[in-house]
Amino acid sequence: MQLLRRGDVGSDVAEIRSTLTRLGLLPPADPQAPPVFDQQVEHAVRAFQQQRGLIIDGIVGPATYRSLRDATFRLGDRPLAFLMSQPTTGDDVLALQERMLELGYDAGRANGVFGQQTEQALKNFQRDYGLIVDGMCGPDTVRALRQLQPKVRGGRPQLLREQEKLRGAGSRLSGKRIVIDPGHGGQDRGVVVDGLSEAELMLDLARRLEGKMAATGMEAFLTRGPDNCPDEAERARFANEAGADLILSLHSDGNSSPNAQGVSTFHYGTGNGTSSTVGEALAGFIQREVTARTSMSNCGSHPKTWDLLRLTRCTAVRVEVGYLTNTEDRARLATPGFRDIVAEGILVAVKRLYLLGKDDQPTGTFTFNDLLRYEMAKG
Repeated sequence: MQLLRRGDVGSDVAEIRSTLTRLGLLPPADPQAPPVFDQQVEHAVRAFQQQRGLIIDGIVGPATYRSLRDATFRLGDRPLAFLMSQPTTGDDVLALQERMLELGYDAGRANGVFGQQTEQALKNFQRDYGLIVDGMCGPDTVRALRQLQPKVRGGRPQLLREQEKLRGAGSRLSGKRIVIDPGHGGQDRGVVVDGLSEAELMLDLARRLEGKMAATGMEAFLTRGPDNCPDEAERARFANEAGADLILSLHSDGNSSPNAQGVSTFHYGTGNGTSSTVGEALAGFIQREVTARTSMSNCGSHPKTWDLLRLTRCTAVRVEVGYLTNTEDRARLATPGFRDIVAEGILVAVKRLYLLGKDDQPTGTFTFNDLLRYEMAKG
């Protein structure tokens, strides 16, 4: 779709204005005035993006448009069913998933996408409560969902399942299946400064990380090579089909200010309290390990609803390793030895996740050789 930003006019802008008004973020417009994407609309878009865990740029691109559309649906507005070719998305799907989880049915991650796991949970609910078992959420099913009291209150059952799965996986890295996702690729080189491209640097970092993981007995897969650039949904699908335990997405950043610098990490979270607790923990480990080893600025870890984080069934984290637009960060990223240090830090962070606080060492002191000795001793 065409990007919409301040100064644009037309029917698409009218639709955006109407949606923002319905969501209470914009006052009603004068019906006689031309639909203009003005400063007021931009501020409303930014507020919406902040609420939904999106990049806050005031521009309506595909991700923001999808979220605006999804936000207009309430449970009961329309029938919901699993469609393989074009999965149904929306806040009504999210409400259904959260209701299923509260009632004790495993609908998977509450991400607003009606997938097969949501369909199966709905069928199980319909079977248990004497409804027609068709996997479709129509008026009768909505009525039953609203009448029943949840079995779980005061928590997020799916997040508890996520934590329990982590505990059951054991502390050894051998056998863990990891998907490494170097950002961009092919014709999309990402941020490019002084001949250094994000796509090439992140592919090199991914290969270094892949090699270290293989040495520990892990199964590591890359989402792309040098000549292709899958979109985020395709990368998420690859991780799901691979049965990954984790997906690590690698990027570097750019900014109009040359002073912007440092490392940041992102995990799935809506910004309103719904968050992947395991993803949040892994993002924190990566953040601390990389900054301790490199002395780069710590820009923190944050919840986001980007497709790669939202659509994967496993824990997913995105790492932004420095700013190519910053002189110091760019010099570091250009050095192969630095990229090797970052790879080691990410691998040690993954190990810390599975250790669950046992036999741990201070941040920044656990080396790759220590890790290999630990794995062999546990073997």
